[in-house]
Amino acid sequence: MTPFHHLLANNLVANVTNFTVWFAVTFWIFLETRSVFATGMIAGLYLVLTAGLAFWLGSLVDHHRKKRVMMASSIVSALFYAAGLTRLLTAGEAAMRNVASPVLWLFVGLVMLGVIAGNIRSIALPTLVTVLVPEDRRDRANGLVGMVTGIGFLTTSVISGFLVARTGMEGTLTFALVLTTAAFVHLRFVGVDEPRPHAEANADGSPGRRRVDLRGTVKVVAGVPGLFALILFATFNNFLGGIFMALMDAYGLSLMKVEHWGLMWGAVSTGFILSGVVIARTGLGRSPLRTLMIVNLIAWGGAAVFTIQPWIWLLFAGTFLWMFLGPFAEAAEHTTLQKVVPFERQGRVFGFAQSVEQAASPLTAFLIGPLTQFVVIPFMSEGGAGAAAIGDWFGTGPARGIALVFTVAGLVGILATLAAFNSPPYRKLSRAYAGGTDS
Repeated sequence: MTPFHHLLANNLVANVTNFTVWFAVTFWIFLETRSVFATGMIAGLYLVLTAGLAFWLGSLVDHHRKKRVMMASSIVSALFYAAGLTRLLTAGEAAMRNVASPVLWLFVGLVMLGVIAGNIRSIALPTLVTVLVPEDRRDRANGLVGMVTGIGFLTTSVISGFLVARTGMEGTLTFALVLTTAAFVHLRFVGVDEPRPHAEANADGSPGRRRVDLRGTVKVVAGVPGLFALILFATFNNFLGGIFMALMDAYGLSLMKVEHWGLMWGAVSTGFILSGVVIARTGLGRSPLRTLMIVNLIAWGGAAVFTIQPWIWLLFAGTFLWMFLGPFAEAAEHTTLQKVVPFERQGRVFGFAQSVEQAASPLTAFLIGPLTQFVVIPFMSEGGAGAAAIGDWFGTGPARGIALVFTVAGLVGILATLAAFNSPPYRKLSRAYAGGTDS
């Protein structure tokens, strides 16, 4: 195996660990409290931390060897998981079932920080693709990265559903500690030939200090025509995507048991794997940006209809389509950035993009939980105006209120993608990519 393939395998173990904890704590909170508001708050907390820390994590990636920061992420995750397990074991059962309990939210915060510590890998790995893979094969390598993410989702959803059902969060966090330790030990023995990081020089030529340097990163992004527009487009997509993070588990668990919901996610996550295989074999075509726009149109079209009726098979088809198309969009963005952004700035640019793109999702997640709970669900319940207007064919009740939110989000996503597809920034960035040189 090459170092790149060892890194993929190591990231798979880390992804399984962190995704398992993320899925499990969301499942567990809903089952303990039966509160859509609580699941929305968890999604919002995760996204706030992701958006707030991503640029700083990107700076760590640029200023240190990538392998070292990946190893450090495993150590930090293990510490937070251990602290969360200790808090869980010492708290009373009543506190963990009360949405207003500070003890419950302290536990959630510790667990989420452990998951967030693993996010540095999602910034470090694309920069290592730049180092380890020739430019003409990077789109295929990015497809393999997406495939590894898909395998992680496949195993995670099944594992987390059964862990929560059989062992609760105690067994889940013990499982996470074991795998996090294994990932650290394996990575310790992987040799990665990467350049030594250097701080940028000052204006007078003297050595500069290592710093976050938001101004310099913004200047790099602004220097590529249309790159800001790409990041803003992804930001708007994430604004709508926050709806799915906040409400998907509540909707799915309203239709089936937690074990079945976990199994279904395992099945639909094969879409991630299949798309990774397709990208690795065929690439993304001559224009990754055009591919990005096309898959967005298809994805939002599916999102507009996959909950239009309360059918499990329709839900399965829609989520499978979403999973299959996700790696195409991510690989297209990564392939573009790897070509047009200098390597020594890629960690900060990837972190900047993640910070900006994720900044919209917390707003959605924090708003959509209460909005759905207190406005849309009553709107679609018996006696509500929505139930009277479309209830005969759409259905009524809490789950149909959640479904209506998904349908509206999908229609808005279609309109936004059509506008982006026909915009001047899209054409400028396409020309910059076609005429650019490898970073």
